[in-house]
Amino acid sequence: MTSAGPLVVVGDAMLDRDVYGTVDRVCPDAPVPVVRVEGEHARSGGAALAAVLAGQRHTGPVVLVTALGADEAGAQLASLLEAAGVTVVDLGAEGPTVEKVRVRAAGQSLLRLDRGDQPSPARPPRSVAPAVEALTAAVAVLVSDYGGGLTAAGPLRRWLADAAARLPTVWDPHPRGAEPVAACRLATPNRAEATHTGALPPWPPEPTHTRALPGVGELVAAATTLVERWQAHGVAITLGADGAVLVDRAGTPRFTPAPVVDGGDPCGAGDCFAAAAAVALAEGALPSEAVDRAVADAAAFVAAGGAGTVRPVPAVPSSTPQCARGVATTVASVRATGGTVVATGGCFDLVHAGHVAMLDDARRLGDWLVVLLNSDDSVRRLKGPGRPLQSQDDRAAVLRSLGSVDDVIVFDEDTPVAALEVLRPDVFVKGGDYTVADLPEAAALRRWGGNAVVVPYLPGRSTTRLVKGASRHDR
Repeated sequence: MTSAGPLVVVGDAMLDRDVYGTVDRVCPDAPVPVVRVEGEHARSGGAALAAVLAGQRHTGPVVLVTALGADEAGAQLASLLEAAGVTVVDLGAEGPTVEKVRVRAAGQSLLRLDRGDQPSPARPPRSVAPAVEALTAAVAVLVSDYGGGLTAAGPLRRWLADAAARLPTVWDPHPRGAEPVAACRLATPNRAEATHTGALPPWPPEPTHTRALPGVGELVAAATTLVERWQAHGVAITLGADGAVLVDRAGTPRFTPAPVVDGGDPCGAGDCFAAAAAVALAEGALPSEAVDRAVADAAAFVAAGGAGTVRPVPAVPSSTPQCARGVATTVASVRATGGTVVATGGCFDLVHAGHVAMLDDARRLGDWLVVLLNSDDSVRRLKGPGRPLQSQDDRAAVLRSLGSVDDVIVFDEDTPVAALEVLRPDVFVKGGDYTVADLPEAAALRRWGGNAVVVPYLPGRSTTRLVKGASRHDR
């Protein structure tokens, strides 16, 4: 794994505001809803959001190179980033800091108001020396281009080209932005951005009543074209709720479907995808592995409520296992918005109807369900040398495919108490013929005011019974 040095995000930052309220009538002089304002929430947007999301996943520091205006919005954005643990290298914008205001009711956006202009390519930053210093120390780079001109020309672009030649670099492009520099490890245009380049025909196609992904051949051809045009190691065209199509320099296509999520706010999903991919590459992942992780992270991000749920959260202790860090920050975000976090644990060696029913019951008790999964070594200690029947990666993949499960953490101990201490869920659910007094996790839950709950399995369903039945049939 790559050393946990700085991950540097370069791009156009903005201040986003969500004004939210309720609608119970229509304006008498126009057919528009009247929003009774109940509150307002300011948050990091654009490259600033990407930096915050990267900071929730990266074990080392995150540095944002951007250009903020000398105004109240810029000061507030800098304060939000500081609270999120992101170091800001401000190259200085001549104009105001961009603000985007969403007016929302019942979880839906009714209107967006944009204020300010991004820095122009004709008015470059006053100095790139601080950015060069950050890029020199970086272990990976994420370019979050929102069309503001910061990465379009001049010495900063030359330094980005140098970084891409020696470091894992992810470039998240924009229709109004510059093309990625050569040698990026991964470029991540969405379908609209790929269409804007001319590599992909206009979309959407004719309506279809099937769940099949339309135009896979065209997507692969477009990604192949962009790999050659941009001289990238790989191009992943993101498809929103459908997942992503990746093509590498050898021309090998790969489709990663996204987990199915119910509803959710897609705002910021592209930033989450790019940030997760950059962190994965910084840790030594292959581009295909980075895309797989990014698709899963973006789907979970949307399911949790999208960018509107992103608030400064307590730092994750350095002793937290790497596999739990992203989940720990997501859990904190869910709780910060008033949500209930639920956890359950087990081996889940052969997932059967009893498991599915228990997980469905657990998910109904809250807003986010994390499964704490015994590792292979842990299962062997508990069940004997013949178990598990499936590897921990395969068991985790099966669990993540279930609509009730939001994330999975693999732990090595005999019980999930250590993982629970990190996550501190509101509810811990166990299936079977237990009582709360019998659960070793119950004492831990009481320390932070959580509750342990037992739900019944469906009668007659068990992994042991399935294994014995399969053995009889084999004979």
